[in-house]
Amino acid sequence: MSVIKDCGGHKGCECEKEKVHRRLCWALVALVLLTLFIVLVVWLALRPHKPRFYLQDLSVLCLNVTPPASAYLFTTMQATVAARNDNGRVGVYYDKVDVYAQYKDVAITVPTRLPVEYQGHYDQSVWSPFLQSLDHVVLPPNLAVALAQDETAGYVLVDIRLDGWVRWKVGTWISGHYHLRVNCPALLTVNDGKGSYGVNYGGGDGYFRFQQAAACAVDTVVAEAISS
Repeated sequence: MSVIKDCGGHKGCECEKEKVHRRLCWALVALVLLTLFIVLVVWLALRPHKPRFYLQDLSVLCLNVTPPASAYLFTTMQATVAARNDNGRVGVYYDKVDVYAQYKDVAITVPTRLPVEYQGHYDQSVWSPFLQSLDHVVLPPNLAVALAQDETAGYVLVDIRLDGWVRWKVGTWISGHYHLRVNCPALLTVNDGKGSYGVNYGGGDGYFRFQQAAACAVDTVVAEAISS
């Protein structure tokens, strides 16, 4: 004997409302799942690769510190940095990217701002900014001594750093800002490896020589906002 559910009168209205609510809930769950699936498929298809950076050259015009009399550093150099976008469907906007030099994790030049630039698919950009200490760089005494010792020994290792913000572009859609951090190690010989005992002390043409072009370490971290 079958049982017939009574949905007459007010109970009938409640049953209909319950059915409508249940259908709306399932429809919302299905919509969320479909959206997540589409986002996953798009991300897997268009997942952006980080740009590749290369330090092509580093010309050091002077790099002078005279401890213990002074811990002031005086330097002028020109770095040639290349960046390649290996994405076939994703463009890159470079926003507010600064370049500076470091010695043992301490900045030895003030930041130089690169021009804002858009990099298309499989495109490459090359920048050659001048980096200077001006009157703002004072090294800790132990670091000034270490740099002078490295010059005397004939080899100095510095890092060319890029720090800034990038955005990805897919079609007409542009992402939020990502924090870009790049580190390019540069080994310099001093006076052809003879160090500051050679006759050409203090700098000049050919005194510091960049050894070999090399790839840089690149890191991008998502960020919600960019400071003005």
